[in-house]
Amino acid sequence: MDTWTKVGVTGVILPAPAVSWHGFENLGGLLTSTPNAVSWGPNRIDVVVRGTDSAVYHKWWNGSSWNGYENLGGLIQDAPTICSWANGRLDIFATGLNHHLWHRWYQGGWSGWEDLGGVLSSEPAAVSWGNGRIDVFARGMDSALYHMWYDGRWHSWENLGGMLGSAPAVASWSGNRLDCFVQGMDHHLWHKWWNGSAWSGWEDLGGTVQGAPGAESWGPNRIDVFYAGKNFNMMHKWWNGSVWSGEENLGGQLSSGVGVSSWASGRLDCFVDGTDSTLYHKWFG
Repeated sequence: MDTWTKVGVTGVILPAPAVSWHGFENLGGLLTSTPNAVSWGPNRIDVVVRGTDSAVYHKWWNGSSWNGYENLGGLIQDAPTICSWANGRLDIFATGLNHHLWHRWYQGGWSGWEDLGGVLSSEPAAVSWGNGRIDVFARGMDSALYHMWYDGRWHSWENLGGMLGSAPAVASWSGNRLDCFVQGMDHHLWHKWWNGSAWSGWEDLGGTVQGAPGAESWGPNRIDVFYAGKNFNMMHKWWNGSVWSGEENLGGQLSSGVGVSSWASGRLDCFVDGTDSTLYHKWFG
């Protein structure tokens, strides 16, 4: 050790670490649907997919490692979807072979499958904007958007119109707020929202959408939407509270739509079925 007096500086503010996109990471499996995802809290992710036996499979990130695939049974068409209203709560929805909406939930243990009826022509989308609240959307046999919700009891299907070319996606950025997205018959991205008192009309957001979009919100007045573009790359479009962005091309080669979740502001986890039918993960943050 030397004896020279050291000279330093104070008051230096280092820049925050840059945030960027990472992946695609191969998470294995053998998928026959779009994956869908949710987070019930910081550093937790739950993903559901349909397997080759038409059952629902569950894979989860516990903060340090990936676990699963867990076989949750069922015989479903298309992709299952998942939402959460509280830490330790999961609700899974899927379209059965009878075109009814089926429901299974986790709260300390898994329930059996519950038949919620309806006549669906797509996989469902689901979101929760508060404890004990779930909103579910699907395309009907007339290609219109249908909505049912749970607030302590299930309410019957509501027809929200439109002509959908895909299953819907839904996100919520606050209590009593819903934002729905679909592929239109023109392959554009279309948007319809509930502002707490009334439904909007349909807004054309353009783009070229190849299949069902995915949507998520990481906080108030923020929405991120993902979909397979015209070259089947993963495309990204977002609302920053005042305007919609243009399209951002995130690459990849998708054979499905995109499932997305967020466990913190500025964090996004996207999941897709690759051309090899395995699960891929790309994340921002």
